[in-house]
Amino acid sequence: MAAHLAMKRILVLILAAALLLGAIWYTRREEPLPVTLHTVERGVVERTVANTRAGTIKACRRSALSMPGGGRVEVLHVKEGQEVAAGELLLELWNEDRRAMTAQAESQLAAASHRREQLCVEADNAAREARRLATLQQRKLVSEELAQAADTRARSAAFACRAAGDEQQTAAASLQMNRALLAETQLRAPFAGIVAEINGEVGEFVTPSPPGIPMPPAVDLIDYSCLYVTAPIDEVDAGRLKAGLPARISLDAFRGEHFAGRLDRIAPYVMEIEKQARTVDVDVLFTNAADRERLLVGYSADIDLVLEAHADAIRIPSEALMDNDTVYRFDPASSRLERVAVQTGIRNWNFTEITAGLAPGDRVVTSLDQQGLAEGVLATPADD
Repeated sequence: MAAHLAMKRILVLILAAALLLGAIWYTRREEPLPVTLHTVERGVVERTVANTRAGTIKACRRSALSMPGGGRVEVLHVKEGQEVAAGELLLELWNEDRRAMTAQAESQLAAASHRREQLCVEADNAAREARRLATLQQRKLVSEELAQAADTRARSAAFACRAAGDEQQTAAASLQMNRALLAETQLRAPFAGIVAEINGEVGEFVTPSPPGIPMPPAVDLIDYSCLYVTAPIDEVDAGRLKAGLPARISLDAFRGEHFAGRLDRIAPYVMEIEKQARTVDVDVLFTNAADRERLLVGYSADIDLVLEAHADAIRIPSEALMDNDTVYRFDPASSRLERVAVQTGIRNWNFTEITAGLAPGDRVVTSLDQQGLAEGVLATPADD
C-alpha cells in the first residue's frame, strides 16, 4: 500500500514537471510573423512619367455659341443632348422684319434680272439692225443718215443693257446684305456635335456679351469625335517628352480600367502657379474611337506617358523594394526571411525590373510597413 502511494506521488511529480516544461516552452517559443508575399515573375516593366495634378478631359472642338445681336427667342430647334450636323439651325430670334426685307430684296433682284434680260435682247436686235443698214448704205441702197441713226440706237441699247446689269448686281448685293442681317438672328452649328447646354427659352430676350463681361453662351456645342486629356507634368520630366509617345489614361469614373492614348502636344512654356511647383501642360489624345463614346467632357483623368518598356523582364512590385535596393526573400525550407541585395533596371510606381539577385518563383515580402521584419525572422505567408 505504501509502495503504491509512493508510485502515485512520483507520477504526479513527473506530470507536474512535464506541464511546467511545456508551459516554459510555450511562452518562449518563436511565433512566426505573418507577412504578405509576392511571387517573382516575368512581365512588362515600363519607365513612365505621370501628371502632378489631376488632368481634365476636353474636346478638340467646343464652342460657346452666342448671338451677335440682341433679340427675343422665337424658336428653339434643338434640345440639350441632341446630336446636330454642321450648319444645322439651332436657335432663331424674332426676325419677321428681316425675312420681309429679304423677300423684298429677292423680288427686286428677280425684277432687275428680267429687266436686264429684256434690255439686252433689245440691244442685240438693235445691233443687228445697225449692221444690216450699214451694209445697205455701203451699197447705196439706204441713206447715210438712216444708217447712222440705227448705229446710235444700237449703242444706246448696249449702254442700257450694261446699266441693267449694274442694277442687277446692286440688287444681288442688297439681297446678300439682307440675308446676312437675317443670318444674325439665326444660330447655326459651325460643326457636327452634341448640344451640351442651352441658355434661354422661347420668349426670353438674349443680349450679346459686352466687352470684358462674359455672358453665358446661347448654346454650348461639343464635338465628341476628338477628345483629349490636358494635364500638368513636372518641369523636371518635361525634357524627356516628345510628341507621339504612347500613354495610358485612367479615370476616377472607370476605376481599374485604362484607356490608350498618344501624346499630341507639349506646351511651349512653363506654368508657374505656385512657388516650387512649376509644370508643363501636355495634351494626350484618346486613340480608340470606341472609348470616346463612353466618355464625358470634364471627367478628371490621370496619365502615364511611357518613355521605355521591357516586355519580358523579371519584375517585383515596387513596394517590395527598400531604399538600399534590398528585399526580404522568404526561404520556404526554413520559413525564415533573408535580406537580399538586388540590381534593378527601369521602374515605375507599380513594378521594378530586377536584373540580378532574384529569379522567377522567388517570393518577396511586400508588407514592409509591418513591425518585426528583420533578417532571419521566422515568417508565415499571411494568405496561406
